[in-house]
Amino acid sequence: MMGENKLETDQVEAGQADTKQADAEQVDAEQADHQATQEKKRQEKQKALTVEDKEAVDLFAVDEDWPTLSFTDPEETSLIISADDHETRIAYLHEHVPMELFFDRSQDLTLVGNIYKGRVVRVLPGMQAAFVDIGLKQAAFLYVDDIADEQGRHISKNSNTRLSTTMMESSFTQTIDVDTGRSIQQLLQEGQELMVQVSKDPISTKGARVTNHISIAGRYLVYIPLVEHIGVSRRITNEEERERLKEILSELIPQGGGFVARTVAEGCSLHDLRKDLNYLRQVWNEVLTRMESMTAPANLYQDLNLTLKTTRDLITPKLSEIVVDHQAVYDELKLFIERFMPEYISKLRLYEGPEALYESYGIEADLNRALSRQVWLPSGGYLVIDQTEAFTAIDVNSGRFVGKMHFEETIYRTNIEAVHEVVHQLQLRNLGGIIILDLIDMENSSMSHKVHTAFVDALKRDRAKTNVSKISKFGLIEMTRTRIRDSLLRSICDPCFYCQGTGFLKSTKTITYNIYREIMQDETKHGQQVIIEAHPSVVQYFEEDGQILSSDLENQLDLRVLFHPNATLHQERYRYYFS
Repeated sequence: MMGENKLETDQVEAGQADTKQADAEQVDAEQADHQATQEKKRQEKQKALTVEDKEAVDLFAVDEDWPTLSFTDPEETSLIISADDHETRIAYLHEHVPMELFFDRSQDLTLVGNIYKGRVVRVLPGMQAAFVDIGLKQAAFLYVDDIADEQGRHISKNSNTRLSTTMMESSFTQTIDVDTGRSIQQLLQEGQELMVQVSKDPISTKGARVTNHISIAGRYLVYIPLVEHIGVSRRITNEEERERLKEILSELIPQGGGFVARTVAEGCSLHDLRKDLNYLRQVWNEVLTRMESMTAPANLYQDLNLTLKTTRDLITPKLSEIVVDHQAVYDELKLFIERFMPEYISKLRLYEGPEALYESYGIEADLNRALSRQVWLPSGGYLVIDQTEAFTAIDVNSGRFVGKMHFEETIYRTNIEAVHEVVHQLQLRNLGGIIILDLIDMENSSMSHKVHTAFVDALKRDRAKTNVSKISKFGLIEMTRTRIRDSLLRSICDPCFYCQGTGFLKSTKTITYNIYREIMQDETKHGQQVIIEAHPSVVQYFEEDGQILSSDLENQLDLRVLFHPNATLHQERYRYYFS
C-alpha cells in the first residue's frame, strides 16, 4: 500500500535561518572578509566631517583605528557603465563606493517619462481614480489629483470638462496650492481620450502609474507646459543664485507654461539656459502635433534611454570619470555629451582592459553584497533588511560589538552608524514605499534626538523624495520613499522556487515528526516493514537525533523501518510504503 504526502510550504514560527545558525567563528570570518575587501574603499571614504556631524560622532571617545563613515557630500563621483547587446548596467560611485545601481535590459525598458495618448477604460468613483489604456498589457492607473487642467488641454476636444490648475510637489520645487474638491466623475468619462505621462513603471501585478501633469526634463531645466510656474531646485541653497536663475527664467519663459531650474543649472550662463529652453519647447510642440494626429492608445514621446538619462541627471562638476566598456554605447554617449554637455567630454573614456570592467572596479562583489539580507557596520554591528509586499523592515543589531564604552554609548554609536548605512542601502537597493527602521532602544532622549537628526540630514543626499516620522517609544522610525521602479532585489532576482519565496522551509525535525505521526495514523498499514523515502537531510535526522521515533515505530507497529535517501526530492516532500 502506497502512502504519499505532499506538504504545503508553510512558514514556520521558528526563528529565521540567520546569524544564529552560524557559530561565532563563522561570523567572525565573514565580518573579517567583508572588512578586508572594503578596507581600501573605507580609507578613501574617510573625509573631514562637518563641525555639526563631528560633534555628534565624537561625543564619545573611540579607538583611533576605528573606521569612520564619511557623512559629508562626496568629493568625487563617477559613472561606470558596463554593457553588451542585451543589457546595460550603470553604477554611480561616491568615493569609489557604489551608491546607486541601474539596469537597462532590451526586453524590460523603463517607461518612466514616456508620454502617451490614452483612453479611459474605467472610472472608479470609490477610489477617485481611473484606468487608462495606453497600449500596454495592463491599463495604467490615474489618480484624481494627478489630473491637470489648463482649460482641458490634456482632454480630448470632444470633452467639455474643465480641470482646475494643480501641481504635485516634486523633488525639485515647492508645493503649489491645489484645489482638492474635485471628483473623478466630474473630470473623466469612459472612452475619453487624454494625454498622460508615466510616473512609475509597472511593478509586479500593478500597472503603470500615470499623471496628467506633464514635465519634460532637459539638461538644466524641467519644462512644465501646463502650469505657469518658475522654480529652482531646493539643492541650490545660495539665495543670490536662486534669485539670478528666477530672473533669467522670468525673462525667457514663454506665454503659458513654466520651468524649474535643476541643480546643475547653478552658475549656468544665459546662453545655455536659453538653448535648453528652446530645445524643450521644440519637444513639446512635437508632442502636441502627435496628440492631434494620432489615435489612442499611442506613444507621443519616448524619453531618453537609461544610459543617456542617467548621464544627463548625474553629471556634476564633482564627476571624475565616465567609463564605458561597449563601443556602441560609448559612441552614443559621446555624441550626446558633445551636443548637450561638451565641457564633460574629457571625462568620458572607453575601457579596454583585460579584466571585466565591474570586476576591475570591485562592483561585481558590491552588487552581490547588495542582495544580502545582512549588512555589516564598521564597528561590528549589522543591519538585517527584509523586503515584503507591504513594506521593508530594517533591523539594527549591535552584533558582537561592545567597544570600550558605557553600554548606552555603544548603542548610540551603533545607531549613528546604522542610520547612515541605511540611507546608503536605500539608494543602493532602490528601496521604496513604506520602510520601518528598528533602531536599538535608547533611554537617553538626547542621544535619540541626535540619531534622528543624523538620519534626516543623511537623507538630504538621497535624490528620492522621503517622509520621515519621529522615533517612537519602541525605537521605530516609519518613513516613506518614492518608488519609481522595482527594487534591486526584484529587478534581478526571482522568488525562490524551493521555498516559494517565503524564505523558510519546514525543519528536518518537523518533517520527521510529520512522517512519524502519519505512519502511526495510517489505517492501511500492513506487512513486515515500512520503507520511508525522503530527502537525505530528513533521513539523517531520523537516523541520528530522531532515532527514538524510528525505534518507537518498530516497537509499536511490530515492523522494520527502512530508509531510502532521495536527493531529488524536495526537502519537505516524502513518501512511504509498506511491504
